[in-house]
Amino acid sequence: MSTHEPPADRDGSPAPIGADSPARSAVVSVAPAEESGADSGESASEKSDSEGNGSGENGSEEGASEESDGAETARGRSGVRDLLLLAGICLLVLLLVNAFVARPFSVPSGSMENTLRPGDRLIVNQLSYAFGGRPQRGDVVVFDGTGSFLRKPLERDGVWTSLRSFGRDVGLVPAGDSVYVKRVIGVGGDRVTSAGPGRPLTVNGVPVDESGYLYPGDEPSAVAFDVVVPSGKLFVLGDHRSASRDSRDHLGDPGGGFVPESRVIGRAAWVVYPVGHWDSVDRPAAFAATGGTGGHGDQR
Repeated sequence: MSTHEPPADRDGSPAPIGADSPARSAVVSVAPAEESGADSGESASEKSDSEGNGSGENGSEEGASEESDGAETARGRSGVRDLLLLAGICLLVLLLVNAFVARPFSVPSGSMENTLRPGDRLIVNQLSYAFGGRPQRGDVVVFDGTGSFLRKPLERDGVWTSLRSFGRDVGLVPAGDSVYVKRVIGVGGDRVTSAGPGRPLTVNGVPVDESGYLYPGDEPSAVAFDVVVPSGKLFVLGDHRSASRDSRDHLGDPGGGFVPESRVIGRAAWVVYPVGHWDSVDRPAAFAATGGTGGHGDQR
């Protein structure tokens, strides 16, 4: 008689009851799989959460980047607007200065040599005769010669003429052929005379020593004249007398060549170009001797 012992498991424990019951080894072998599945589930969940968090962080970074770009664009536009505003203010100030304070002019001829030379750039002080001031003997003035040196305007009236006139007033357009620069010799009420070559000019009977500014070799006047300057008018001459068409050349014209004070744009104050000609244009001491002799210059 043979006996049959139940098979023992590898660890020596009794075999499981029932044919369909799984062996312990099989149960043990399944457990790691389930644990792995649990771990895998946790890993997947964590991975999902991690991916979700990463996606949210990226979205937040992108949104922040867009906001930063928008802010930089807004700042850029604001900077451009500020720059344009500053340029506009500077231009406005420049136009106002040119129109009412200091205005640039270019010397067109040699009639004022050697005080002023062709091509010199002047700054004309338009406030010199403001607030009650009036031109004085010896001043170098820039004036509109229409009606005195010119019998009638060179341009017809119209919109474009008005625009050009405005452009000249603010320094955007060249002064034109009607603007002159000369030295004031006599003011309203003065009697100015010349006895001709070799003789000095006299103002109210007082000889004027013009050697300090006359062009070398020039006479004070090659022609004789005797005039009384009307009130509110000026008698003007160029320093280069032999090359200047001035009040002497218009004595027989309507107005007698006298320049209305209202036509004076301002006093030539500085030569600013070229660099070698930089200088102030001062009133010469020669006219000090005429003080107290009459004219509006003694009424200030």
